[in-house]
Amino acid sequence: MTLLLLLPLVSQSKTLTDSLHRQVDVPDNPQRIVIGESRMIYTLALVEEGNPAKRVVGWPADLRNLDKQTWDRYVKAFPAIGKIPQIGNSNFSQLNVEKVIALRPDLVILPVYARTPPNNAQFMQQLQAVNIPVLFLDFRVNPLANTVTSLRTLGAALGDEAKAERFIAFYQQHMQHIRDRLEQWHGTRPKVMLQLHLGKKAECCTTVAHGNLADLIAFAGGDNIAAGRFPAVFGQLNPEAVIAANPDIYIATGSSGPDDASDLQLGPLVNADQAKTTFLHALAQDTMASALPAVQQHHAYAFWQNYYMSPWHLLAVEFFAKTFHPQLFHDLSPEETIREMNQQFLPIPETGTYWTHN
Repeated sequence: MTLLLLLPLVSQSKTLTDSLHRQVDVPDNPQRIVIGESRMIYTLALVEEGNPAKRVVGWPADLRNLDKQTWDRYVKAFPAIGKIPQIGNSNFSQLNVEKVIALRPDLVILPVYARTPPNNAQFMQQLQAVNIPVLFLDFRVNPLANTVTSLRTLGAALGDEAKAERFIAFYQQHMQHIRDRLEQWHGTRPKVMLQLHLGKKAECCTTVAHGNLADLIAFAGGDNIAAGRFPAVFGQLNPEAVIAANPDIYIATGSSGPDDASDLQLGPLVNADQAKTTFLHALAQDTMASALPAVQQHHAYAFWQNYYMSPWHLLAVEFFAKTFHPQLFHDLSPEETIREMNQQFLPIPETGTYWTHN
C-alpha cells in the first residue's frame, strides 16, 4: 500500500493514427486544445456536444476573418468563444510556436494542407521537445479518402466516439446513396467549370484540378474541365481555355455576408433573394462568365465556399449531384439534409442560403 502511494500518477493516454499515418500518443479527455484553423469549428460541431470550442484555448483568426457570419452566430450563442486567444491570422503556418507552448495545450490539432507550410518541421520539433502531441486531420486535400478516418480519430481523441460514429454513419449513408445510383447509371457526364471566389480575384479563373472539390465534382457525376490542366490542387485557367471548353454547367463559390453589398453573398445569414441578386450581379461583372453559353442558358450555379474544408462537403456533393443530374436525383434534397444535421448534430441550426442559380 505504501509503495503504491509513492508511485507517480501516470496519466492515461491512447495511441491514434492521424491523416499523415503518424502514430500519436494522445491523453485521455484532453481539456486544453490548440487548433490550427478556427474554421475547424464546423467539424467540432459535429462531434462535440454544446459549445464545440469549449476545450479550445487558442486558434488563428480565420473564422472571424473569413466567415464572420459563423463567427458572429457562435459568439452570440457561446460568448466564451469570443475570448479564445487568437494566435495567428489565417492558418497554422502563421502560428507562433512560443505562444502555442505558453497556452499549455495537452493536444494540438492541425489541418492537412495542399501545400506544406515552410516552417512546419521546426514548428513540429519545438512542440515535440516539450511533449505536446500533434494530430493532423484531413477533410480537404483528399476528402473522399480521409474524412471518415479523420472524424473517427477526432472522436477518439476527444472521447466523443459515440457522436462521431453517429455522424460517420449519417455521412456514409448519404454518400453511398449517390455512389450507388451513379454506378447503375450509364449516361453522359456534364462538363463542369468551377470558379472559386467569383468577384474576389482580379485574374481568371481560380479552380481545382484534383483533390478537394475536384474529387467531389467527379464523385457527383461531373466532368471537371480543369482536370489534368495543372499539377497543383488549385490553379488558374485562362478565359480562352474556359470558353473553348464550353462547359455545360458553370459553378461559382462565394462566402460574403449580407453586409458585403457588392460581393456574392451566401451563408448562414444570407436569404435567398440576397444570394440570387448578388450572384446575378457578380456574373454580369465577370466578362468570362457572362460570355459562357452555360451562363446565358441559365445553367449557372453558386454555393458556399466554406463547404470545401469540412465534412459539411456532403452538402456540396448533394448539391452537385442534383445540379448535374436533376432527373437521376429528382428525390435528393440537400435542404432536407441540412434539416437532419440541425436536428441530429449541430448546436446552432443552419438556416441561411448555401446555394443559388441564375
